[in-house]
Amino acid sequence: MQKSIIISKVLYYISRVLGGIYLITGLYGLFSWVTNTHLLIKNQQTIINYPFTEESFLILDSNTTYLVFSFLIPVFAYGLFFWLLSNVFKVFYQNKLFTAENIAHLRRFYLVNIFLPTALTTFASFFMQIEHEMFLIIILHLVLGVFVFFMSEIFNQGLNLQNEQDLYI
Repeated sequence: MQKSIIISKVLYYISRVLGGIYLITGLYGLFSWVTNTHLLIKNQQTIINYPFTEESFLILDSNTTYLVFSFLIPVFAYGLFFWLLSNVFKVFYQNKLFTAENIAHLRRFYLVNIFLPTALTTFASFFMQIEHEMFLIIILHLVLGVFVFFMSEIFNQGLNLQNEQDLYI
């Protein structure tokens, strides 16, 4: 059990940092686009530089549809994904595994993975063409969501058994 605690803590910190990086990148890109700072438009491309430098950080197409549907929505969605994933890993290094809070973390993760990629892709398809590879990513998220759904049901059963056991003691 000690190995799984160590692994889940390491994965918790990695996924939390990745979630933070995605969210900060999205916020910085949005801030640069809205305020027109650290921004250079060249050859139908928008280049966002690192703060206070002339070095390129993000290279985006120069249209609002691309900015919203190919940059902002995916970056913020993966920021949310990694943040929720870190909470799933957090579940596995708690002293008490079968708690309502842990089940809530699992539930949020599987609901977001089952519904959000399909909903966002469907919404984006009204404004731009969706690449075929995107459907593979949706299927991957669906499988991940279903897997965590099963884990959530196991945890829910464990919580019920634990509560029954507490009643008899």
